[in-house]
Amino acid sequence: MPGSPRSSSNANLATATVLVVDDEEDMRLMIRMFLERAGFDVVEEAVDGPEALDAYERLNPPPVPTVIVLDNRMPSLSGIEVAREVLRRMPDQRIVLFSAHLTPEVEREAAGLGVNACVAKTEVHRLAEVVSGLLES
Repeated sequence: MPGSPRSSSNANLATATVLVVDDEEDMRLMIRMFLERAGFDVVEEAVDGPEALDAYERLNPPPVPTVIVLDNRMPSLSGIEVAREVLRRMPDQRIVLFSAHLTPEVEREAAGLGVNACVAKTEVHRLAEVVSGLLES
């Protein structure tokens, strides 16, 4: 079924935790809804880059969070800046850059940092599938 996790990843879903970072409350709620319906545990939300880094430290050590869903355009620090810092600390952290403003340049920069996937906000329905795919790799 498109958009839902495959049964082979159900064991991973049982332990998969997600940190959601977006400056828009409605978007955080929508992301949470899509991910929780797919069986993911959204363990915390953050509204900007500094709060995301604080939450990441509080949730550490791994495997919490298993995946970070990270908006790019936020006050203070951008998603790219947050990803750079998180990946400096934990190079294997799975990160999905989730943005309304994905450009080829942003996607190249994200990939160069080690961000696992980029998803446009217009494709929020694909988010659970993308996160699930990261758990299988």
